[in-house]
Amino acid sequence: MNKISKAGRQAGYAAMASGALGFALGGFFDGILLHQILQWHHLLSGLPQAAADLRFLILTDGLFHLAMYLVAALGLLWLWRGRAAVLAPAAGRLGLAWGLIGFGSWHITDALLSHWLLGIHRIRMDSDMPLVWDILWLCLFGLAPALLGVWLKRGGRGSGFHAAPLALAAITVAAGAVQAFPQASEGLVVVLFRSGMDETGVMAAIAAVDGSLVGRDPSGTLWAVALPEGGPASSLYAHGALVVSGAGLPAGCLDYTRPDEA
Repeated sequence: MNKISKAGRQAGYAAMASGALGFALGGFFDGILLHQILQWHHLLSGLPQAAADLRFLILTDGLFHLAMYLVAALGLLWLWRGRAAVLAPAAGRLGLAWGLIGFGSWHITDALLSHWLLGIHRIRMDSDMPLVWDILWLCLFGLAPALLGVWLKRGGRGSGFHAAPLALAAITVAAGAVQAFPQASEGLVVVLFRSGMDETGVMAAIAAVDGSLVGRDPSGTLWAVALPEGGPASSLYAHGALVVSGAGLPAGCLDYTRPDEA
């Protein structure tokens, strides 16, 4: 009885780990693709007062990403506690199934809560038909993966992928690393200076590191700066910068700010 109970607990932890890692991976997928690369929305782009303050949008995106890190960390903890069940028969199929269910669950939750109940953002904020994009995204990345996961869980094909939970953990950790430390253009960084710092102070800070101004966003919040070859981006922190892309600090949302918007 004790052996059966222990094995059941191990299997339960492995299943919860895969679900949590899949959920976090869904959040990282949205953050990297929609917030950073495509820049279709920020977390609170649907709220007019928040949308007018780029600093606040970046802050809330950062809090969202932090929440995904916590979910991923919980998944890794559960994976460790259920490690004995990871290589058991059918563990690969069940791990993949729960990972897909978790991934789809994130997008279903986001659609129902963020898009329609709270209205804090839509998939494409610049679209004349936001509902079409919401439904398309929900079907492709929410319902389809979740239903595939349910099918696998009930005995569908896929049992040959024995290391699915471990692979899912590796992919999620990699996505989290990309989220935190995306690659900036060589020699070009995007800088968020402290509140209240005027243009004279910003230009003095850029000059202090031998950089040159490339551009800025219309609000004067984000500044694109070209650094000399070998110039450490982190040196800007000594001159009033709060966040510098590519300077060893998680600043994903800034690394993917388009130069023509800066």
